[in-house]
Amino acid sequence: MNANPQDSLSKVPAVTLIFWIIKIAATTLGETGGDAVSMSMNLGYLVGTGIFATIFAVMVTAQISAKQFRPWLYWITIIATTTVGTTLADFADRSLGIGYAGGTSLLFTLLLGSIFIWHRALGSVSVETVSSAKAEMFYWVTIMFSQTLGTALGDWTADTAGPGYGGGAIVFSSLLALVVAAYYWTTLSRTVLFWAAFILTRPLGAVLGDFLDKPVNAGGLALSRFAASAALLVFIAACIFIFPQRAARRGH
Repeated sequence: MNANPQDSLSKVPAVTLIFWIIKIAATTLGETGGDAVSMSMNLGYLVGTGIFATIFAVMVTAQISAKQFRPWLYWITIIATTTVGTTLADFADRSLGIGYAGGTSLLFTLLLGSIFIWHRALGSVSVETVSSAKAEMFYWVTIMFSQTLGTALGDWTADTAGPGYGGGAIVFSSLLALVVAAYYWTTLSRTVLFWAAFILTRPLGAVLGDFLDKPVNAGGLALSRFAASAALLVFIAACIFIFPQRAARRGH
């Protein structure tokens, strides 16, 4: 009896160049969109987190319930993780008074804990194994922590460490370039390199988003958060439409 072709496919997209382009755009959208709701609409970080956490829960439930990889559903869920990550990190850093260093340290610990428990439970944290409901739950929780960590790390680098938004973008772009170099010229674990790149795209998106919408005297372009978010959303939709996504093949 022939196996069902879907049995060899993951519920997440194959990792290609267009995957990373959309991911960076989605993380940038998470920053501008999260700030639009919490700051421009004056709803505050707690209310903004509640709104986006609800959307995140709905989208993750839909993603896990889906029988196969669906590009639009996947990327909408990713965007949901970036927006809730933005407002949650800002709430922890600013409203709770933990500060960027404290928030970054706490979230890094939670992220490592999520990856550790995932590996202990299923034996692998490779995205190629994300096909069962349990694996997907670990996957999305880990992503949510990585997105939240990225926001705190990006804000800490740009606002406190000194390089500003443009300098922060250069810092994280350079780190991503090192990950790419390691992928092509070393034998380091591809799973480790994937998660390193996945995490680093979030602070890159955070500083790019802040660069777009922060005041000129703060080093930004002072663009409307709503206009920037709409433009990014159109760009992401165009990428998904023009460049068909395929599901990653499961490792055996």
